[in-house]
Formats: sequence, C-alpha cells, structure tokens
Amino acid sequence: MFKEPIYITRPLLPNLNDILSSLTDVWNNQWLTNNGPQHSKLEDQLKQYLNVENLSLFNNGTSALLLGIKALNLTGEVITTPFTFPATVQALDWNNLTPVFCDIDPTTLTLDAAKIESLITEKTSAILGVHTFGNPCDVKRIQTIANKYNLKVIYDGAHTFGTNIEQHPIGNFGDMTMFSFHATKLFNTVEGGALTYKDESLVEKLNLLKNFGIANPEEVILSGLNAKLNEIQSIIGLEVLKLVELERQKRHEIKKVYEQYLADIPGIRVLTKNEGDQSSYQYFVIQIDKEIYGKTRDWLHEKLKEFNVFTRKYFFPLCSEFKWYENLKSARKENLPQAHKVVTEVLAMPYYGELQMESVIKICKVIRESR
Repeated sequence: MFKEPIYITRPLLPNLNDILSSLTDVWNNQWLTNNGPQHSKLEDQLKQYLNVENLSLFNNGTSALLLGIKALNLTGEVITTPFTFPATVQALDWNNLTPVFCDIDPTTLTLDAAKIESLITEKTSAILGVHTFGNPCDVKRIQTIANKYNLKVIYDGAHTFGTNIEQHPIGNFGDMTMFSFHATKLFNTVEGGALTYKDESLVEKLNLLKNFGIANPEEVILSGLNAKLNEIQSIIGLEVLKLVELERQKRHEIKKVYEQYLADIPGIRVLTKNEGDQSSYQYFVIQIDKEIYGKTRDWLHEKLKEFNVFTRKYFFPLCSEFKWYENLKSARKENLPQAHKVVTEVLAMPYYGELQMESVIKICKVIRESR
C-alpha cells in the first residue's frame, strides 16, 4: 500500500538555514558547552512555555531523572509503575533504590492511585508516577497520599510537554517533573531533557550534580556526572520551540481523522483522548481487544508491517519482568493484572505533523479490513 515506509514518528526539524545562522554566533564566541548563552536562553524560554518557576536542562531525560532523584536524597523504596519506558526504573536502580511496582488504572494506564497506599512501608520514601502517553496521573489523590505519609512525589513527564491539568501546568505538580527532549518527542533538542521543581534551593545542587560536582576550579563537593546540555543542542531547541504550536495543530487534525475512521471498528479503543491544552499530542495510541476485534495486538502489529506501516508495542515488556526484579514480591504477575493485560493490547500508531491524511485513512482501512 505504501511505497515508502510510514514510521511511528519523524523528528520535528527546523529550517537548516536558521540553525546555521545561530551556529555562526557559537563559532564566533567559541563557547560550546558549560552553560553558554544559548543554553541560558533556552532555559528561560522553556520556563515561559511550560509556565514553571524552576527549570534545569540536561543532556537527556534519563540523566535528568537520575540526578533529580539523587538531589532529593531518597532512600529505601519508591512506589512506581511497571508500565513505562526502562529509564524510569533504571533511574531508581542507579540511586540504589528499590522499585515497588503498583498496578495501573485500566483507563489512563497510569498508576492506580487506589492501590498505592497498601504498598507503603516504613522504607517508602517517594512515589514515582508516569504520565502515560500524555494521560496525566491522578495528581490530587497521589499528593494527598504523599502528604499523609510525608513522601516525595516525582513525575516522569516525558510524554506531556506543554500539557495542563485543569489549567495548571503539569510541571508544577509533585516535587519534581522530568521532561524528555529526545528526537522522537514533540519538542526535541536531538537528545536532551529537563527537570522542573518546586524547591528553588535545588537549583545550585542540580547544577553541581550535572557538572561532576565541581564548585570551582579547585573544589569538588559532590559526586556528580557530566549531564550538561551543550550549545548546539540548545540552538536546535530554540528553533524547534518556534515550531511546536503549529505541530500541535497538525497533530490535532490527524488525531481527528484517526478517531473518525476507527470509531466504528469493533474492539478498537483510542487511549489518547485528551484535546487542546490538556494534550501533548505526543502519541496516538489504540488498545485492541482480541475477543471483539478477532485478532491480537501482535498480529495487527505484524500485519501493518506488510503494508510498510510501522507501529510500536509501547511499552513492551513490562519493567517488572526485567530479570533483576524477579525476586521482588511487587513484580509478581498476580499483583499486576491490569498491567499484564494492557501490555499485550496497546499499539502506538504513526503520528507526526507531516503524516498525510490520506495515509491515515489507508492505515485505518487496513485495520478495518484485516479482521
């Protein structure tokens, strides 16, 4: 059906001439990294766009989350979701923290807030939620639980750039939120990430942690990493940021076409329903009920490949199934029934601003007629 492959996403790229113009400035001042003027400019513009008080840039979202957790001085156990990208729980591993897996809500696919409290022990220090596919966690209920037990709340907001919850910017919930600026994201710096946080005193600590813990040329006061965003990445981010609103509008229109042509296919449910400022338009994700649709998610995933359409079984496998968690009680299959069900049913569809409407209609036709 398609001569050229239709991939799940394409990076949002600015005009090359605009990048070259800014590169000239960098070449002239010979400042390539270590908090240069482009870095500072991007940090300021992202604070405005995300409507947050405190924001720190990093070389990727994983580094941001890892060092953000370290800055909070967490210990023991952290309650989190098994249905997420590996980096979420790997950031806990690298901080010598034990994940306690909580099952997910069957509608939003985020942490099931009703099941969190039963998992809290004297070792629990935080809750790490993931705003899955742009669907926000139950932030109010999670914060109520955290306040009751004096726990920190961290959110993996890799899928929620620019999202609001009831007109409140998503980066202002909890103690800290991580954003990813990977090339696959709505907003990208090729590789990159950021932390937003409430405690302004963390600014200095995070700056130290992402620069080897170096306080001055003769003093190292923390054990840190090299996790800085450089000037070239910052330039790309500044230009991409100019394109984000138009990209959101395009994705909104594509979303409407998908929804229109999938609406009457039995067994197909759209998971990413949010619109306007409540949506990041990061992914368009469907759930396949094999009993009603007549075929499994894996079958449809392979069938679409025959037509040169590439989807993603996102997230697969569950993080709780990683070999190094096999001895955790919370990782047992019987404790995570919804997560184990959903991980076999979810499929992320091709979704980016340059995707042609005709292509979307053809993809939906394959899904309809392949049953």
